[in-house]
Amino acid sequence: MAHEIERKFLIKNEEWRKLTKGILYRQGYLSTIPERTVRVRVVGENAYLTVKGLTKGLTRVEFEYEIPLLDANQMLDQLCERPIIEKLRHKLDFAGFTWEIDEYLGENQGLIIAEVELDDEKDYLELPSWVGEEVSDDPKYFNASLVTNPFHKW
Repeated sequence: MAHEIERKFLIKNEEWRKLTKGILYRQGYLSTIPERTVRVRVVGENAYLTVKGLTKGLTRVEFEYEIPLLDANQMLDQLCERPIIEKLRHKLDFAGFTWEIDEYLGENQGLIIAEVELDDEKDYLELPSWVGEEVSDDPKYFNASLVTNPFHKW
């Protein structure tokens, strides 16, 4: 069984910007029920269908499959809940981990979150200087939550 162990943080400064360039991600949700979220994602010319279970601690069950780009775009346009999540994803390696910084666009513009995937919830994690408050336990920062409660409404 596949698992995702992830920690999320707010960003406290702009130091990371000079270290990376972002790639556009478009994603939508077929289901935002916390017990089983179903996401369609397009990254460049690649597309994925992802099914995630309920988060327990920092861990949740996750299954991801590559799907045809045409199918993904049709699902995003015709089936997914609104708004579609659009973001620039920036990747940075720091102290043995790959950090993903998501700079949200559209209805979530102004929100920037850094996340890092771990092998174990107990892994030691050295934080970069641009990382601020941890929000791993706050569901309002989950992408699926940003569909039902976009950042601009906070």
